[in-house]
Amino acid sequence: MAAGKFDVTQTGATGNGTTLDTPAIQKAIEACAAAGGGQVEFPPGRYRSGTLRLRSGVTLFLEAGARLIGSTNLSDYDQPEPPSYMPEAGWGKWHRGLIIGNNVEDAAIAGFGTIDGNKVFDPTGEEHMRGPHGIVLAGCRGFALRGVTIVDAGNYAFYMEACDNIEARDVKIVGGWDGIHWRGAPEHWCENVRIIGCQFYTGDDAIAGRYWRNTVIQDCLLNSSCNGIRLIGPAVHLTIAHNLFRGPGEQPHRTSGAARRTNMLAGIILQPGAWDATRGPLDDVFMANNVMQNVASPLAVWLKPGNTAGQITVSGLHATGVYRAAISLESWADEPITNVALRNLEIEYSGGGKPWPAGEKVRPPGVDARPLPAWGFYARHVQKISLQDARFTAAAGDPRRMIEVDRVETLELDGVHPAPEPEVNNKSGQPAPNP
Repeated sequence: MAAGKFDVTQTGATGNGTTLDTPAIQKAIEACAAAGGGQVEFPPGRYRSGTLRLRSGVTLFLEAGARLIGSTNLSDYDQPEPPSYMPEAGWGKWHRGLIIGNNVEDAAIAGFGTIDGNKVFDPTGEEHMRGPHGIVLAGCRGFALRGVTIVDAGNYAFYMEACDNIEARDVKIVGGWDGIHWRGAPEHWCENVRIIGCQFYTGDDAIAGRYWRNTVIQDCLLNSSCNGIRLIGPAVHLTIAHNLFRGPGEQPHRTSGAARRTNMLAGIILQPGAWDATRGPLDDVFMANNVMQNVASPLAVWLKPGNTAGQITVSGLHATGVYRAAISLESWADEPITNVALRNLEIEYSGGGKPWPAGEKVRPPGVDARPLPAWGFYARHVQKISLQDARFTAAAGDPRRMIEVDRVETLELDGVHPAPEPEVNNKSGQPAPNP
């Protein structure tokens, strides 16, 4: 073997698609790690495998034509050990993966080949069907995923817990549930995650997670039968820029029943505490020059008790075919969302909504976008909103107001088209803004 390079076929991997190559591939990984690190190479072939354990300093390199295929035998899979402070630490076999890493540093998976989860489902797993993830990392520092394609994972394509300094670049993900999902905890926020130039064609959320710090999601294509980006907990210093969100989904939402729905839900939905109490701030969020097609809602920011929200900025958002709900900014906590600035928006709704029943109160959100009293823009319990250079249109007539706000202390409208009615509804009792 060349120095620093370890060919899996030279440690016994057959690549014939039928022999279980797990021991031979793992032998190459261990030899590479023992040599101080390097590259484990997969020549063209079909490598059937159970769980592979990644090691520090090791890069798995899949050449064009190389396909790592998940074994259909669930007993061939193992899971890493999440940090004990993670709420998910007791989930056991839910963490199973085709490739796993525990406390690994400076590792990578790269190349031009494919990681094929092989649709390995488990009737005893979550929702009576979810099986092993594609890649699972726990407590890792410094990891790069570059160039490869991940298809048909039995659960998430790429899942991380309490990991820092992670980059996914030029990766294509097709099928499965979530594309890239990572979670921190109050004891350890995930820091410095970059997702650049990736393509997502997922049945569930393309990108999701919580407790993020210093995150960039940029230049990606997000096609989903669920949400494009769903934040379910706190995040600070979050940038979402120059992405295309495109529905409907090309891959079905597997847990939606026999109909296997494909409609895309929200483009971006930031909802700390959506699933459980994840206390902490949402702050310094910057969204720039994103384009959306055929989504239920372009943007929803929903705050639950125990969470706070500081500065949120949207600079450039173009959406067409929005079919269910207005942009919404809602705090259902004691504290208001502090400051939201939106400028350069062009949003085209399908319209055709029903009149909002007189006297009916807006109910707290669940987990998905829902109809609201306004068809274009709705806000509740926000300290300050600045809406500039925004155009809202509806393809079909809609009897609801274009804009409605409730308990908003300051609402600044500048260059909003069509101009809202002078009596913009503000149930806080503050004077109506001058459009």
